[in-house]
Amino acid sequence: MVEEGRNGEGATDDSHRKSDGVDLISLLPDEILQTILSSLETFIAVRTSILSKRWRHVWSERYTVRKMMSFELGANLKDKRHYVDRWIEFAMSRNVENMTLIVSNHGDKKYHIPDFFYINNSIRQISVNGSCSGLTIPSYVSWTSLKMLSLTYFKLYDECIDKIVSGCPVLESLSLSFCHELMVLDLSKSLSLRTLEILNIEFLCPKQIVAPHLRCLKLRHPLLPCTLVDVSSLNEARLNIFFSGHHLEADFLQDTVLKMLEKLQNVEKLTLGENFLNILSLAELRCVPFPSFKVKNLTLVTMISQYVIPGIVRVLQNSPELEKLTTIHTVDLYDCIPEKHIDTYLNLKSLNSDQCWSMEARVFENISYGDIESKHVVSFMELMFKNTKTLEKMVVWLERYDQGRNFEELLEMVPVLSDENNITIVFSSSKSKNRDSIGSICD
Repeated sequence: MVEEGRNGEGATDDSHRKSDGVDLISLLPDEILQTILSSLETFIAVRTSILSKRWRHVWSERYTVRKMMSFELGANLKDKRHYVDRWIEFAMSRNVENMTLIVSNHGDKKYHIPDFFYINNSIRQISVNGSCSGLTIPSYVSWTSLKMLSLTYFKLYDECIDKIVSGCPVLESLSLSFCHELMVLDLSKSLSLRTLEILNIEFLCPKQIVAPHLRCLKLRHPLLPCTLVDVSSLNEARLNIFFSGHHLEADFLQDTVLKMLEKLQNVEKLTLGENFLNILSLAELRCVPFPSFKVKNLTLVTMISQYVIPGIVRVLQNSPELEKLTTIHTVDLYDCIPEKHIDTYLNLKSLNSDQCWSMEARVFENISYGDIESKHVVSFMELMFKNTKTLEKMVVWLERYDQGRNFEELLEMVPVLSDENNITIVFSSSKSKNRDSIGSICD
């Protein structure tokens, strides 16, 4: 009878709880629930919201922290959109300073960021990945404290940038990755903007960039025209070209890159990628005039290859104030121009590929990435020394150069090369045990 009574009593309690649709914890006052939740880490407290409809929003409605430093939200639009809006609204109500929003669209569903997102006085950094959504900017934008903005995978029209710039009076850094539809990027009214980064490997780049107050430009674009209309304050530039296709528009590219370089004659820090150097080499082989540079710090990101030598030599010879040279020997993360395309182009221009290459370039003929030996690295360095007169320091970074014996040979040769040329030399390899010199690359 006792056990029967207990079972009956238990059944009565279960029936009561089920009929009321409320568990015992949900009967507690909000103050006690908040005390319990406040003892948990935030992400755990948030996860408890799925346990009960009664106290689903208690953690947020009674959340006592007035300021939130960082907030990151990844959302899939298989979920209900209003949940995404509520999360954004919550973060902004807590005066968040750094916000990252990654939206994965589902089918034809495209997420449109709510208008209230564009009015906030506390936010300093925003990073949004829109998965090719259209960015619908309201008529009024007010991000009065925003210093860094990063937009990825958006259809971005000219008027969108105009509205953003007008509402961001202290914006210092703008990054646009895989954004398309933008034709003229006019940043002339952004007086505080110092850094612009544009990464496109398949979409149309802006055809024109107007940024007279810009100090640093990082540009990787496909084989499409991009005119630097006004970058008169530029101090640093990092340039490369993405190649994806079966046909090389070499004449067009030579014209494009040389016009870019004309706008960069006064920069002090310049970084050129392998494809950019390939195109410069073709221009040099065709005796196309090059501008002169005031660059003091030059970085070359390229494989050791005969195809980049003419372009490198010409840039060095036209940089009479060069003090530091960094060479990063690496396989580019993006597709490089195939060597056969370059050979085909030279033949079309009646430039016999066996005759147009200089003896100094032929030293590096038919070298694949895995075939690089210490003698190739030394020859490359000596060629650099030969074509510079004011160089004080050279940094050589060999990515994935794991041939231990070869690297040890290079290290042994550093004092000799340094003394002979009166230049400070720093070697580093991503596979070497001695990593002390790696930090010097970015000095």
